[in-house]
Amino acid sequence: MQGAFAVGRRGDGEPRAYVAAGEHAVDLYALTHDDVFARSSLNAFLARGPDAWRATRERAREALERTLVPIADLTLQLPVDVGDYVDMYSGIHHATNLGRLLRPGTDPLLPNWRCMPVGYHGRAGTVVVSGTDIGRPSGQVVSGERVELAPTRELDIEVELGFVVGVGTRRGEPVAVDAFAEHVFGVVVVNDWSARDIQAFEYQPLGPFLGKSFATSIGPWIVPLDEIDWTHADQDPPPLPYLRAARPWVPDVRLEVLLETATMRAEGIAPEVVSTIDTSEALYWSFAQQLAHATVNGASIRTGDLFASGTLSGPDPRTQGGSFIELTWRGTHPLRLPSGEQRSFLADGDRAVIRSSLGTVEGTVR
Repeated sequence: MQGAFAVGRRGDGEPRAYVAAGEHAVDLYALTHDDVFARSSLNAFLARGPDAWRATRERAREALERTLVPIADLTLQLPVDVGDYVDMYSGIHHATNLGRLLRPGTDPLLPNWRCMPVGYHGRAGTVVVSGTDIGRPSGQVVSGERVELAPTRELDIEVELGFVVGVGTRRGEPVAVDAFAEHVFGVVVVNDWSARDIQAFEYQPLGPFLGKSFATSIGPWIVPLDEIDWTHADQDPPPLPYLRAARPWVPDVRLEVLLETATMRAEGIAPEVVSTIDTSEALYWSFAQQLAHATVNGASIRTGDLFASGTLSGPDPRTQGGSFIELTWRGTHPLRLPSGEQRSFLADGDRAVIRSSLGTVEGTVR
């Protein structure tokens, strides 16, 4: 998370932009006296482009002691005003696992999946910062022979990373796959909360709607591209020319999923690590390919747009699943917790945490 950007308040003060420096953060307004760093979001700064981003990071590395603030003293908030939110479906093991669960006896990957990054437009207005409580959503679910409006019984998480657009484009201007770094500022940790029973009944023929739109949590820190280790994705067959990149744009990051129930919290039992995922083996389509495909038809992007990777899972769904539907194989193999409890999906009072070197995102079900 070193070098990551966030927006926060100190006490009752006004919002400021900060850069992480160990257990402290650099107050960029105190350092530069630039009004762009005294706003409630990073959008105006992100719109300045890569040269400004690099210059600011270099200046932050030379920060004076008077500009350092303990991170523990900050109340962090949503770092950007999200314009559009797109959720991709680029994790190959997750897509394979869901195909086996939902379409048993058929090829788990649909014919188009290895041809292009698949995704859908989510709801930007329900993107919330880490730590925000999550209400249990209602929707149409199947109960026996009846369809009824009811709270979800299968509340789930989705472990994802997302990238944030800095420099936008005009409509009709595709972003070439090798122009990714000219437009994208950095990466955040994402939990795309999901209601599996609502999703299962509604998703055909048009895809996710109420089962996804109620909440998406992101971490407060955006890690610039230059602060991340990158690797290649193995792809077979080779993609079309517009998706062939000279530089690898798959983050090389380890993610952990932790679960804490209300009982565990009351009894002082530490959150349980239930899954560990390496993005280098989870992500099939790179971030640059996702952006190139999303704009190849001339769709424009704006400062603050958020693209999420889709659920990231490893080869073993029982220990590397990026969702509870995989970890428990839709409830047929519940998780056993140190408190003696079992979980197939999330119960009220449960706190789900996704942590990594790029930051943490968490939320409690209320």
